[in-house]
Amino acid sequence: MTTPNPPMTPRRPVIEVSDLRKTYSGRPVVDGVTFTVEEGEIFGILGPNGAGKTTTVECIEGLRVPNGGRIRVAGLDPVADHAAVTRVLGAQLQESELQAKLTVREALELYAALYPNPADWRPLAERLGLTEHLATRFAVLSGGQKQRLFIALALIGNPRIVVLDELTTGLDPRARRDTWQIVEDVRDRGVTVLLVTHFMEEAQRLCDRIAVIDRGRVTALDTPHGLIHRTAGATLISFTPSAPLGDEQLAALPQLASLAHQDGRITLGGTDETVNAVLSLLARYHITAHQLRVTDATLDDAFLDLTQDFTDA
Repeated sequence: MTTPNPPMTPRRPVIEVSDLRKTYSGRPVVDGVTFTVEEGEIFGILGPNGAGKTTTVECIEGLRVPNGGRIRVAGLDPVADHAAVTRVLGAQLQESELQAKLTVREALELYAALYPNPADWRPLAERLGLTEHLATRFAVLSGGQKQRLFIALALIGNPRIVVLDELTTGLDPRARRDTWQIVEDVRDRGVTVLLVTHFMEEAQRLCDRIAVIDRGRVTALDTPHGLIHRTAGATLISFTPSAPLGDEQLAALPQLASLAHQDGRITLGGTDETVNAVLSLLARYHITAHQLRVTDATLDDAFLDLTQDFTDA
């Protein structure tokens, strides 16, 4: 007799945001945002510029006072219990600077002195590739080295949660991918990560779940896979036909979500059913599909679909 697997224990939420509201000069910037972040996950926040992403995380960090709603970080109020929150939450801000002449060693030692039980900064520096730069002044660090230092400073207080806001902006592709590995290593150590980004590839690679914020509201919340397959054209079909195909024939394809022409090439958005119908249509009219490509949509496609009204406004 097979013993059934025990039910999975649900992870506890470590960040709870409910009906969060923040206005500036009477204008709502965050307008009823609600989500939870579970312990041990990488939770992403995506949205167009000015959508309210950074204001949301600054309220979570206790750097801004909300006009309404409720926030709890490890059960604590970020404003009323701010000192206690700083002991469980580390943050790498969207715009961060240090005194130009401060060395990497001095920065690590200074931040370690601010916490009652800091992490040993030496193995932290080693893991983040900073050991050989300990004597280097902040002003002469590269962009990637500065980002690594800010991650170290965010982790030096041994936080349960770390907030990373636009972590890889300005980094070259290699430095960006190296930084992604660091974020995954941080999560593997048991730290919950709240990641704000506008890089779709970054979010798709790193995040367990993503909240899309548009005009101050959460318009979608799902796994990257779930968001992609929620979009109208989850499968993309592109080809150059050997003979003309009328738009009326293409428009009649089942589950067709989009149709575009460029330099004689046709690109369709749809589903597996659309793919099968396209192949049948081509065979019926003895048309060859040159350079036929069938690919899954990406998070980029889903993001554009989910924020279309905003970007068109």
